[in-house]
Amino acid sequence: MNQKKVLFGFYVLLLSVMLVAGFVSSAAAVDKPAAAVAAKPINIGALNDMTGATSDVGRDYALGIAEAIHYVNDTGGINGKMIKLHQFDYGYRVPEALTKYKLFQRLGCVAVLGWGTGDTEALSPTVTKDKMPYISASYSGHLTDPKKTPYNLFFATDYSTNARAAITAWFDKKWPKHMDYGKRKPRFACSYMFASPYCSAPIKAIKDQATILGFDIGPDQDVSLFAIDTKSQVLALKEFKADLVWHGNTTMSVSATLRDAYSLGLGADHIINNWGFDENLPKMAAKAAEGAMGAAVCAFFGENVPGMDKVVAYAKKYNPGIPADKRLIRTIQAWGDVLILREALIRADKAGKLDGESILKLGFETMNNYEIGLGAPPITFTATDHRVAGAVPIYEIKDGKFKLVEKVDLKSRWPEKWAKEWIGW
Repeated sequence: MNQKKVLFGFYVLLLSVMLVAGFVSSAAAVDKPAAAVAAKPINIGALNDMTGATSDVGRDYALGIAEAIHYVNDTGGINGKMIKLHQFDYGYRVPEALTKYKLFQRLGCVAVLGWGTGDTEALSPTVTKDKMPYISASYSGHLTDPKKTPYNLFFATDYSTNARAAITAWFDKKWPKHMDYGKRKPRFACSYMFASPYCSAPIKAIKDQATILGFDIGPDQDVSLFAIDTKSQVLALKEFKADLVWHGNTTMSVSATLRDAYSLGLGADHIINNWGFDENLPKMAAKAAEGAMGAAVCAFFGENVPGMDKVVAYAKKYNPGIPADKRLIRTIQAWGDVLILREALIRADKAGKLDGESILKLGFETMNNYEIGLGAPPITFTATDHRVAGAVPIYEIKDGKFKLVEKVDLKSRWPEKWAKEWIGW
């Protein structure tokens, strides 16, 4: 691939994000009723990674945030009030996130659409103290216990739930077909960047699930989010004779690991956290991605599900220079967080209050099986549990396409553990 073309495409995409972000603030005044234009806008902050360690998935998410806000404003806003979006690239740097959060406060933002696990968890005590709803792209299970992190929310099943479901699906569907089934325990190991809070967030949960299911657990392998050569880690997995490897990184480094595993004849199957499992994976890893399994928290871009027509239409309208086949499930994930925020704001506004506590108590925590479409689970938040759902669809890559393997219902299968043990992991 020509490096100049890659760089040019990157800067075109980045420029598109910046243009969209800058346009949202003025879009509210276009083609809106006079009363809506006159109403004071609702300020919302957005932190995105367009240039940092997770920008391989973050750029598409940033586009989706801006496009979804356009959609909200075009369809009546928040009971006639328009949203003014303040969207920034923080380069996946926690100190920059803290600085931008203070700016959002000065701008009078009533909620924040956040991004990474490191910055989200670092800010969690602050947003709790400030009563600032923080709707993040970090689906860390650590953020799901409202006794500890009441103002952290997201529309998706969390990393720990997804990881438990993925290893369970492999155990249910793949292990019984293995030549050694019934002769020994399956062997399992994890591959991820140790220093990354995102990558390491579900490690305790997936190892607990591996123990419940009866795996032998091997040594973790430290793989950077920037990795392009993972041969030493793959050789260590080969020495352990792993049957199954869980990958906790984003798509770029996961694809590098799969390619090396394929070329070195590892012979293991692969399960992948949701930020490493998208439409780019089979493109980047080719044959090495065949058979890989992972959790998808919503539909992939362009799938025939309720609401997808709007996502595709707004992508084409506001970023026509990016072909549809270059867009990712990350856009849908962005819409998911925007849509639950919209509903919470509408409910709180109807109750007459748009302060943080009202947005949480009168908005989010009144949602019970609320449908947002987009292939996402029905959304339920309660005052004691911010895990939106207990069932997770697990997909497998077959001939470069995503095929449903099993929908693992952890809540029904392990009801006591779900209710009493697993929240907040």
